[in-house]
Amino acid sequence: MRTGSEPSTARSALRARFWLSVWGVVWAIFGTAAFALAGRPWWALACGVLWLVVTADLTVVLRHIRQGPHYQPGPGIPPYRPPENGPGRPPAKP
Repeated sequence: MRTGSEPSTARSALRARFWLSVWGVVWAIFGTAAFALAGRPWWALACGVLWLVVTADLTVVLRHIRQGPHYQPGPGIPPYRPPENGPGRPPAKP
């Protein structure tokens, strides 16, 4: 949710997340193979599950990178109607 206080030059860390996911995929594959060869099936299974999670994350990151930048309203457009009691204040008790 946009609060209106974000910096106008803020950028997503998708490229960093992409490279961390690639690093995670490499280590998960290595861990799965190493533990399977060492006869540790539960550790190999854990690395295999991690491999699936990291691959899913990598897929989402690539999808977001390919979508490109999205329109963000400027600072003059409020994200929602401000509360009547002022920002950050709880609503008045009835």
